[in-house]
Amino acid sequence: MSGYRFRLRDPLTLVAGLVAPFLVALLLVPFRADLSATNEALIMVVVVVAVAALGTRAAGALAALSAAAWFDFFLTRPYQRFAIADGDEIQTAVLLLVVGLIVSQLAVRTRRLQAVVVTDTAHLSSLQGTARLVEGGGSPEAVVEYVRRELVGLLGLRGCRFEYGTLMGRLPRLEHDGSVWLRRGSRITEYASWPEGETELRVVGGGHYYGRFLLDPHPGRPLAPEDARLVAVTLAAQAGAALDTAGLPHQA
Repeated sequence: MSGYRFRLRDPLTLVAGLVAPFLVALLLVPFRADLSATNEALIMVVVVVAVAALGTRAAGALAALSAAAWFDFFLTRPYQRFAIADGDEIQTAVLLLVVGLIVSQLAVRTRRLQAVVVTDTAHLSSLQGTARLVEGGGSPEAVVEYVRRELVGLLGLRGCRFEYGTLMGRLPRLEHDGSVWLRRGSRITEYASWPEGETELRVVGGGHYYGRFLLDPHPGRPLAPEDARLVAVTLAAQAGAALDTAGLPHQA
């Protein structure tokens, strides 16, 4: 769902990048006689950073261009014209544009790095939760159920179930390298989006096959990020280790 929300939000941040500097420059008009050009430019930079922190690189760049344009139009003489008579104000406008572009890109990069940290922390929490269950002597059924719930959130699934010991039918498979394949004879199909129906994630422990998680994704949606798929494979391996330690029946 997060990717879907970002796709919806991107056009909104582009509109904000265009409109927000205009509105702020308009609000500064009554105070332009009391504020220096430098202070006005700094306020516009703050607007650019705010847009970039919420949006994309394109939105930040658009906000920087819009801020420079409306700074020129509303806050420099001659007013209400795209022309600047004072040399110092020309320099300020140019610096506003350059600084706005640089700072907006840094703000976007910082936000993305924060998102990566949050995601990595969530992945680590999933792995640690399974490890604690195994080390604490939790039943293999409890480990399998914990992993099943984690897979739903991790991969953005509609649902997930575990099937012991059977390999009925040929289903697309989430492989150990995080790719999703369907093998039919000599023909191999690799997927970039979730296929329709269920996708299997096999559970192996100690070289023995114990079952599979049957993933029920939203058809047609892009696959979860590669790092999430690799974590899912690791969770399945932890479930396999728990089943193997318990000495449950397995298939060759």
